[in-house]
Amino acid sequence: MNIDNYRNVKRNLPLNVQLIAVSKTKSVEEIMLLYQEGQRIFGENKAQEMTAKHALLPDDIQWHFIGHLQKNKVKYIAPFVSLIHSIDSYNLLYEVNSAAQKNNRVISCLLQFHIASEDSKFGFQMEECENMLQNESLYKLKNIEIVGVMGMATLTENEEQIRHEFQTLASHFKKLKETYFFSQSSFKVISMGMTDDYHIAIKEGTTMVRIGSAIFGY
Repeated sequence: MNIDNYRNVKRNLPLNVQLIAVSKTKSVEEIMLLYQEGQRIFGENKAQEMTAKHALLPDDIQWHFIGHLQKNKVKYIAPFVSLIHSIDSYNLLYEVNSAAQKNNRVISCLLQFHIASEDSKFGFQMEECENMLQNESLYKLKNIEIVGVMGMATLTENEEQIRHEFQTLASHFKKLKETYFFSQSSFKVISMGMTDDYHIAIKEGTTMVRIGSAIFGY
């Protein structure tokens, strides 16, 4: 890993955009190099790998879960996870709430939207999400806090398509903010943009980018 890669990415990010260093498959030693540079937010996509790293690394690291989360894996990360980016169903929210309650915590969550043309990606459609937000049972879940949205663009070289998909997510955020979260100041996160497209995401209003390869190397 070349620390200059990290410094260059960090230097070019606007002040209002948080960097999640995607550390999946990376060693504790590599993570510590970034920690010593001041990086405190790391993203993982496997619950047990994240749990193992959490046990070995400093307590002030904020761990973000960014992958598809299976309900039976929530219990591993519930004691310490800072933010779950990938909530894509009411059932998953319910499971996170239950695990958070057992750990006497409130866990912050993002609603993941399916904005890409690829069927392999997960996430809500807008109508499905609104149906959930209009259901009174959601508001009985006191150990989760929905703080924004997340989405992944199509893996393509077509920048206009990527731009349009990010605009779609930003539009979803605006609608949810105005309709369901207008009184909630913590609903402010738009998590979009990865190594190949985060420059576009910045122009389209992201507040949080998830970057791995541009920092750790391919």
